[in-house]
Amino acid sequence: MNSFILLLQDASRSERIEGVNSFVGEDASGSFGILADHSRMMTTLVIGLARFRIGDTNWQYLAMPGAVLYFFNNELTLSTRRYLRDADYTRISAALQEQLLAEEELLRATRESLRRMEESLLKRLWELGHKGG
Repeated sequence: MNSFILLLQDASRSERIEGVNSFVGEDASGSFGILADHSRMMTTLVIGLARFRIGDTNWQYLAMPGAVLYFFNNELTLSTRRYLRDADYTRISAALQEQLLAEEELLRATRESLRRMEESLLKRLWELGHKGG
């Protein structure tokens, strides 16, 4: 069976995985699969899980907060901020859920901080306007 190379890259590491014969991911148009000798393509993966298989082994899962996918000349490159890789679907699904919840909490805290800064700035502008007027 034909195979291709999978290059995984995030902000702190990269992996080169040879012998991949199948990849399944999801972009804005839906799920899709890639086999060896696929035509050149580029897309952005949505947040979630992707999977790949080496030979007849079990699926390996990738949890990512989105990624840029580029396939050319039997090399599939995935570039993302970070990724988790695991053969256990239940474990990686739980890890992805934890990651999503942590990012949501960080986003909520950032929004709250921005709201407080905006209130403080408006209060200061109001005070300056009343002193000068």
